[in-house]
Amino acid sequence: MTALNDQATGQLTDEEIFSAHEGGKLGVSVRTSLADSRALSIAYTPGVAQVSSAIARDAALVKDYTWTNRLVAVVSDGTAVLGLGDIGPRASLPVMEGKAALFKAFGDLDAIPLVLDTTDVDEIVETLVRLRPSFGAVNLEDVAAPRCFELEERLIEALDCPVMHDDQHGTAIVVLAALRGAANVLARELTGLRVVVSGAGAAGVACADILVAAGIADVTVLDSKGIVGSGRTDLNPVKTRLAATTNPTGRTGGLDEALTGADVFVGVSSAKVEEASLALMAPDGIVFALSNPDPEVHPDIARRHAAVVATGRSDFPNQINNVLAFPGIFAGALNAGARRITQRMKLAAADAIASVAADELAAERIVPSALDPRVAPAVADAVARAAEREPAAG
Repeated sequence: MTALNDQATGQLTDEEIFSAHEGGKLGVSVRTSLADSRALSIAYTPGVAQVSSAIARDAALVKDYTWTNRLVAVVSDGTAVLGLGDIGPRASLPVMEGKAALFKAFGDLDAIPLVLDTTDVDEIVETLVRLRPSFGAVNLEDVAAPRCFELEERLIEALDCPVMHDDQHGTAIVVLAALRGAANVLARELTGLRVVVSGAGAAGVACADILVAAGIADVTVLDSKGIVGSGRTDLNPVKTRLAATTNPTGRTGGLDEALTGADVFVGVSSAKVEEASLALMAPDGIVFALSNPDPEVHPDIARRHAAVVATGRSDFPNQINNVLAFPGIFAGALNAGARRITQRMKLAAADAIASVAADELAAERIVPSALDPRVAPAVADAVARAAEREPAAG
């Protein structure tokens, strides 16, 4: 999750940061009147018994008479928090509170942080299965790879509601939207771009998957040992699958070999990129250096070799920020009554984000601002329409 400042606002101070978090960032608001004894009798006993009895007879009524249909559980085990790493569930809670606040501010969805004191996939799945009557969707957050892949897959199968690991798919959706914008600015065909993704963790794998799904034929992924390809014998199951769907020309070697002649660099790891490596790219390239807080390469250096540059930070142009995606995605899925968030729904979300900026495109504006109020409704509408057209989402 990244900062929301639309423009640089100067150095943040410890005092303003800690004072803003004092007591937590969330509270519960009451949506019904409790002003007098009659109102109390309606909201609680004896009136509430009629509502509970109705739900007992027809469980589907829970969507109409409780908040579950608009409640997202923001779930983390604290193993991959921001750039801080494995700091545990308690230290992750301020981030999850912030994520819940963003759901409300941008998607008009209630959200509740749930940080779990376990890293065991079986235990997390069992916990959320037992808590399922209390929420309508699950946003997985800051769970370390490769365990995050198994956890998401298991939860999608175990739960009858939308589940998405935002570190994977939120990032990938906004990357695709931004790449569409950059391609349009440069008058390039998206599908003809040769893309290099640095990082084969949660975000890198999801980025590669969605770019291939969008029709980009030549995507190459690197991990800490070099290009992910079918000739390597040290790949885990996730990377083995990735090797089968990317690197179509069978490249081998490291970053320089991957970048030679490439049109696009997408950095989603902490690995630094030297200027000499960027110089190997094709002319008028695109560089997305998304590592936070320190990009893989400073934007000023990247601009010497690329026509379009984006980062994950708010103090440079073209911020690739997940808040452009996740509020609208979950709102759209819940509005449509979808049980799953499918690849088609993710592609629709990326198209919707790109469409908001379509009339204002420039080299330093390839995606809308994270604060643009048009984005979440456009994404929600596109996702809901995609869900209604796709049986797999139901």
